[in-house]
Amino acid sequence: MQDIKYLPGVGPKRATLFAAELGIRSVEDLLRHFPYKYVDRSRFYYLHEIHGNMPYIQVKGQILRFDKIGEGKNLRLSAIFTDGKDTIELVWFKGIKFILEKYKPGITYVVFGKPAPFNGKFNIVHPEIEAATQQNIEGLSGLQPFYNTTEKMKSGFLNSRAIQKIIQPLLHNLKNGVPETLPAFLLERFALSNLTESLLNVHFPKDAHALNKARQRLKFEELFYIQLSILRQSKWREQNFKGFIFGKIDHYFNTFYKEYLPFELTEAQKRVIREIRTDVGTGKQMNRLLQGDVGSGKTLVALLAMLIAIDNGFQAALMAPTEILANQHFETIRNFLGDLGVNVALLTGSTRTKARQELHEKLQSGELHILIGTHALIEDTVQFANLGFVVIDEQHRFGVEQRSKLWKKNAHPPHILVMTATPIPRTLAMTLYGDLSVSVIDELPPGRKPIETFHYYQSKRQSLNQFMAKQINAGRQIYIVYPLIQESEKMDLLDLENGYNYIRETFPMYKVSKVHGKLKAAEKDYQMQQFATGQTQIMVATTVIEVGVNVPNASVMIIENAERFGLSQLHQLRGRVGRGAEQSYCILLTGYKLAADTRKRMDIMVRTNDGFEISEADLQLRGPGDLEGTQQSGLPFELKIANLAQDGKMLEIARRTAMEILESDPTLDKPENRILKNQLSKLKTNNINWGIIS
Repeated sequence: MQDIKYLPGVGPKRATLFAAELGIRSVEDLLRHFPYKYVDRSRFYYLHEIHGNMPYIQVKGQILRFDKIGEGKNLRLSAIFTDGKDTIELVWFKGIKFILEKYKPGITYVVFGKPAPFNGKFNIVHPEIEAATQQNIEGLSGLQPFYNTTEKMKSGFLNSRAIQKIIQPLLHNLKNGVPETLPAFLLERFALSNLTESLLNVHFPKDAHALNKARQRLKFEELFYIQLSILRQSKWREQNFKGFIFGKIDHYFNTFYKEYLPFELTEAQKRVIREIRTDVGTGKQMNRLLQGDVGSGKTLVALLAMLIAIDNGFQAALMAPTEILANQHFETIRNFLGDLGVNVALLTGSTRTKARQELHEKLQSGELHILIGTHALIEDTVQFANLGFVVIDEQHRFGVEQRSKLWKKNAHPPHILVMTATPIPRTLAMTLYGDLSVSVIDELPPGRKPIETFHYYQSKRQSLNQFMAKQINAGRQIYIVYPLIQESEKMDLLDLENGYNYIRETFPMYKVSKVHGKLKAAEKDYQMQQFATGQTQIMVATTVIEVGVNVPNASVMIIENAERFGLSQLHQLRGRVGRGAEQSYCILLTGYKLAADTRKRMDIMVRTNDGFEISEADLQLRGPGDLEGTQQSGLPFELKIANLAQDGKMLEIARRTAMEILESDPTLDKPENRILKNQLSKLKTNNINWGIIS
C-alpha cells in the first residue's frame, strides 16, 4: 500500500517520525493505528457549568484578549475566552508565536480541553481550538478519537489531533473503499460489517453502537488470522516433519517405575505420561506443552519420558535457562536414577575444558544417555549420536532461534516437551502456544500440604519475628525476599542490604545467607549450598531464587514490599516453600497505603494456591504484555485492537473457525479461501515470526 509520506499533512519529515516512533510506514499501517479512547463531543457546555470533576469540555465563543506573562523560559501566553456570559483563561507555554499569528480576538471558535482549577478559577492549558464554521461544528460532534503518540512526535507537532486530521480526509477520500480482508462467507456467518465501514466507524464513530460493531469486526479479524497462521503452521509441520517412533517400553522405564519411583504418581502425572506415550508412538513429531505449578512433579514426568527414549535407543536432553536450575535438575535426576545404569551429564558455561572433551566423546559414542544443561547445549560443538527427545524448561526464557538449534542435532527433529511452572491463562496459551498440544498437572504429589498465605502490614514486624524464631527452633528454614539490592532514592523501600543487616542484628543466634543477581556465580552457589544443606537458617535474597532452589526443609517465605511484585511472581516465590511434609507459610508484607489493584493481588494470594486461577486474575489486572515471561521475550505478534483478557470467547470462536477451514482446505486453495492465503502471506512479510518450533 501507499507510503504515508505522500499523504496531505505528512511529508518526508513526519513520515520518518511515524516510522521511527510507531512503526507506521504505509497507509494501511496508519489506518490500523486505532484510537485508544474516545471523548464525547456531541455536547457544547456553557462556562458556568464547569465543575472540578469534568474530564473534558467543549465550548463555543470568542477570545477577548491575549496577555504575555513572564519572560524567557518562564514566558506563557494567556487568553481570556468568553461564551457571552462567563469567561475562562486559556494558557499556552509553547508555540506562542504560532498561536498569536493564527487566532484573533472577535472570531468565533470551538475550544476543547480539560478544565483545571487555578487560583480559585478554572483554566484550560493547551486547548484544541478551531474556527466555528457549520461544517467544523458538525465534524467535531460525536465521539472524538484519541491516538497514542510519543514525546518526540508531540515536539514535532504530531499529537493526537494532528493524527486525526491526517486520517479523517484519508478515510473520506477512499472512493473505492479498502480492499476486503475476510471472505464473504465469514462476514455473512458472523454478521460482520465490511472493512471500509469498520475502519470509518472505529476512527470516527457516529455513535457507541457503530463503534462497537466496528471493534467486533476488527477484533475478530485480528484473532482469526493469528489462529489461522498458528494452526496452518502446525499442520505444515505435521506433514513435513516425521517423528521417531518409540515403539516399546522396556528395561529402563519398567525398572525405574517398579523399583526407583520415589513416590506414587498422581493421577495427573499418569495422565500426562499416557499422552506423551501416545504422541511418541504415532510417527508424528511431538510438540507438547506441560504446565504445572511449582512442586507438581513435572521433572519426574520428564524423566519417565526420557527413559522411554533411552529404551528405544535414543538420547535425551534437558535445557534449562540458568545454571542454578540446570544444576538442580541434574542433582534431582541423578538422585532419582540412583544405580539404574543411566548415564547423565551436566553441561553449563562453568564446565571445564577437560570435562567437556570427555562429555563430547561420550555423547558422540552414544555412551551418554541424558545431557542436562543451559544454552551451552545448543553450541555447534555439542554433537549427539542419536538425539530423540528434548525437554525445554521455562521455555519463555529462550528465543525461537536458540530453541531451533536443538532441532538440528539430528537428521529428523527430536520430540519436544516444553515445561513451564508459570501457569498460563487459556487465552494466552491458545495464542502463545497455539500449535502445541497442552498437558496440565493440576494436583500436588501426596503428602504436600497447601501453603497458608497471610498479608501483614509492616507494623506486625515484632510478632513476625517471634513467629520466625519459633519456626527456626522447630528445625525449619526461612526465605526473606526483597525487591531491591541497594537503597533507591526514588522508592522508599526496605532494600536487601539493610534487611540483611537487620536480620543479623535481630537474630544473632542464627546464620544468614545472602543471595542476589550481582554476586559472582561461585559465591551465589556457595551461599545457596549453605542454605540447602542447613548450614544457614535464613536466606535473604532478591527474586534470583524464584527458580532453581529446592529446599524441602524451608517452610516460610516472607516477601518484603509485596506490593512491588506481580501476581505471577508472588506465586512463583511462594512455590519455593511447601516442598516438604511440614506445614508451610507465605507472608506478604506491605505498607498501609495500597492501590485498589494491589489490594486485589494480596487478597487473591491469600485466598487461593491455584496457579491457573492466579494467572487468569493476573491477565485481567495487568494485560498480556506484562505477564511473567511474555513481556521479556515479547509476544510473537502485536495486538492492535483485541485484548486477551477481555476477548477470550471471541478468541475461541476464531480458533474453532480457523480449524474448520483448515480441516476442509489445508492449503487454502479453494476459491473462497484465496483471500485468506493472500492475507497470510502479507502478514508473514509484516515482521511476524510465528516460528515453526515449539
